[in-house]
Amino acid sequence: MSATVLGIITIALVLIILFQISKASESIAILKDEEKAMEASNKVHAFLFMAFLIVGLIGSFYSAYWFKEAYLPFPSSEHGAWLRSMFQWTLVVTVPVFVITHIALFYFTFKYKKEKGRKSYYYSHNNKLELIWTVIPAIVMILLVYEGIRNWFKITGPAPTEAIVVEATAQQFLWTIRYSGEDNELGVKNIRLIGPDNAVGQDWTDAANKDDFVANEIHLPIGKPVVFKLNALDVLHSFYLPHFRVKMDCVPGIPTQFWFTPTKTTAEMRKTFGPDFNYELACAELCGAAHYNMRKVVIVETEEEYEAWLKEQQPTYKQLGLDKLEGGADNMAEEEMPIEKEKDISSL
Repeated sequence: MSATVLGIITIALVLIILFQISKASESIAILKDEEKAMEASNKVHAFLFMAFLIVGLIGSFYSAYWFKEAYLPFPSSEHGAWLRSMFQWTLVVTVPVFVITHIALFYFTFKYKKEKGRKSYYYSHNNKLELIWTVIPAIVMILLVYEGIRNWFKITGPAPTEAIVVEATAQQFLWTIRYSGEDNELGVKNIRLIGPDNAVGQDWTDAANKDDFVANEIHLPIGKPVVFKLNALDVLHSFYLPHFRVKMDCVPGIPTQFWFTPTKTTAEMRKTFGPDFNYELACAELCGAAHYNMRKVVIVETEEEYEAWLKEQQPTYKQLGLDKLEGGADNMAEEEMPIEKEKDISSL
């Protein structure tokens, strides 16, 4: 039997014992005097409130300490550091309020329990006090929300001109990662052109498509911004890179995007977390029975390593041999694709 199960059983038994003691004390007191019985019951419940406060606060902070090894490390991106800062400032504000309000709540319950001869004091209102506890939280909330909106617009706003453009298309149950090639511009696509050899429906008559390529892994150079353009072909998915603090929904029919700058290479992370460490792209939205398959390895490397990897990639246009067709791919796009299109649609 695991320690967790034994711990749960122990806690349950302690609660049962306390409940039985409370009931026994109340029954004995009733036999003696009903008023004294009520007073004794109030004392027991007041004591339990204080015990709950002490055990609860200790448990809250101890659990945070106990699971510290399970926390994600410092973000591996610039914009992840922005989000971490927001989280820390939120904790700075909320944790003291959490502790103070709960201590006040349970202590007042203990101190001002009903006792013989004690009368409650009627306190109707205090305009100054109400103004203080309304204005201060409002100001704090405005500052937190402002910082959140400011960072949101930086992350989802226009990317730097030198940013690498990558497209991630989600579908049940895989990711299709398309790089923009040498021109750093994604070619036009059309869902009607999707077929066995055209995963995202690239329009081969568009010159920008002719250097785009699909990758099995995501490679990113350190210190260089990258913008991800996201979409989905079927249901709602979510593009999630936990170590970079990146998460964005992929919505059918509604393109989304964000950009970030990696700050730690995979090699650097392996020095800390072991040789088996890999950054990972996962889907954070339950999208069906094989949801667990929606994973991709992400490799952050030096500029030289990234350029070497790029040279090994071949544009999809060339992989399909479209560059060798007589008249190029224009005729194929106009004549053959519609036939393939109808076949694909009928098979869905």
